[in-house]
Amino acid sequence: MKILIGLGNPGHTFEGTRHNVGFAVIQLLAKRRGIEIGCRVLSAADGRPAAVYGEYALGTETVRLLMPLTMMNESGEALRGLQVPLDRVFIICDDVNLPLGTIRVRPDGGPGGHHGLQSCCGVLGTETVPRLRIGVGSEEAPKDLTNFVLSQFRSPERPVVKHAIEQAADACETWVQEGVEVTMNRFNRTQDAMS
Repeated sequence: MKILIGLGNPGHTFEGTRHNVGFAVIQLLAKRRGIEIGCRVLSAADGRPAAVYGEYALGTETVRLLMPLTMMNESGEALRGLQVPLDRVFIICDDVNLPLGTIRVRPDGGPGGHHGLQSCCGVLGTETVPRLRIGVGSEEAPKDLTNFVLSQFRSPERPVVKHAIEQAADACETWVQEGVEVTMNRFNRTQDAMS
């Protein structure tokens, strides 16, 4: 099994925000495959729902699409007790430090100030976890990023973000079938290069 973990904040309030592009990728993959994301993962700590997931087959692999039900900063709680090797886990999240629409795939690395990614690495006990970051940055980004990452995309930004989410979903399936190196070589380009 390979697990694709999209980070975001649960609830309708946060749909379409910069911080939720990880969820958007998972939802697009589920739509493409015609599956529901409705199975629950319970918290090892208190038994409350920690994540929801759905599964499908891709070639010889079972792919699990997982979305934490915690708020972004506690995303790692959904990963407690994970029963697969970490090279079979792929985290998808936003990155305010990357230009809008840019995709970056890496086999490991620090969280770069992303609290959801930091929470995941903390729970997993390592930064050696493959990840895909989608640029949501803007030249007009304020110094206080909290409200910025929880904001909706502006109208001119939406087509760029939609394309990036589609590319990210393609990258996820490439990672499942061909691994991180091939995915990096194919998808680590700027938005302009992908147009």
